[in-house]
Amino acid sequence: MQVSVASRLQHTQEYYFSQKLREIDGLNKAGKQIINLGIGSPDMPPHPNVVAALTRAAELPNTHAYQSYKGVPALRQAMAGWYQRQYGVALDPEAEILPLLGSKEGIIHVSMTFLEAGDEVLIPNPGYPAYRAAAHLSGATPLDYDLTAENNWLPDLEALGQRDLSRVKLMWVNYPHMPTGTAADAAFFTKLVAFATAHNILLVHDNPYSFILNTEQPQSLLAVPGAREVVLELNSLSKSHNMAGWRVGLLAGRADLLQEVLRFKSNLDSGMFLPVQLAAVEALNLDETWYQELNAHYRARRELVFELLDTIGCSYDRNQVGLFVWAPIPAGYADGYALSDELLYNASVFITPGGIFGSNGNNFIRVSLCQTKEVLQAALGRIKQAQQLSASAAD
Repeated sequence: MQVSVASRLQHTQEYYFSQKLREIDGLNKAGKQIINLGIGSPDMPPHPNVVAALTRAAELPNTHAYQSYKGVPALRQAMAGWYQRQYGVALDPEAEILPLLGSKEGIIHVSMTFLEAGDEVLIPNPGYPAYRAAAHLSGATPLDYDLTAENNWLPDLEALGQRDLSRVKLMWVNYPHMPTGTAADAAFFTKLVAFATAHNILLVHDNPYSFILNTEQPQSLLAVPGAREVVLELNSLSKSHNMAGWRVGLLAGRADLLQEVLRFKSNLDSGMFLPVQLAAVEALNLDETWYQELNAHYRARRELVFELLDTIGCSYDRNQVGLFVWAPIPAGYADGYALSDELLYNASVFITPGGIFGSNGNNFIRVSLCQTKEVLQAALGRIKQAQQLSASAAD
């Protein structure tokens, strides 16, 4: 018997990293021992108090039942307190916060709630591939908007406003930006809210990187006057608290819009495991020492990544924020894929080609900071050794 695949999947490919990890696994089984500098999965543990809170709650006999789709009040209150302290944004924990099983899941929740065939959605190029996939799955049509180095990886809102936006219902934005590490300031956020208001577009701000290597006050798009009318914001504990596998995210914004997302979510998944919720409360109440120590590790690692990029011959902006370093490829390579493959097959080091994030990333690579200094030093040594062997072979 043959079963046809739903048409909604015709434009949706397997996630790049899912494919690449299988290839890397095959190379490892062949004895290559690949150093993976591709994926931004934090390698450090959460704070010990967070793990202890999980353990205490899991040992109780009454914490293993199904949970509310909205999360327990303690979690929503902790999320509201976090937003007030860190972003200066006051949220009603009862109505303006919806806990999620990770913010990636929230991307599909939002898309399936508000988009359908005939709608258009603005997608950053380069940007997180999940935005495009979610648009296709919802039946909507994705429209790229360009981000370029010449415009500091910010959209040209004036040029964008000249396009036919009559069918655009939603626009994805993400600052600090992944993959380029660009931070946006309050002035740009104000322009962005004004743009969305003028064109009747729902802005969805994906905001998981605001604490990583950011020397400025963390920014929330919801802090802009008037933003509540046109903005929903996704956030996550994955990067800020080393809890990627725990799947703790949130959606914040207008109560009526969140209620509609909850209507979809309640038919798709379930409530978060209660011990994870209680551990998340502990994480959200950590003081500034946690973020300072986390960033000290990432700063030291970033210096090694800069050295690695110098060795390859890449230039880069030292003021990037987030879990990655974004860099244009040196002359002599067709694109980032070519450089990535050369390093993978010749030096057994995997670095992400920028083209997976959109055509504007074709001539770039992205290096993750989610490896120890020792692993980064080993990757640097392998690349230098591969270069020496290549030079010897050329003589």
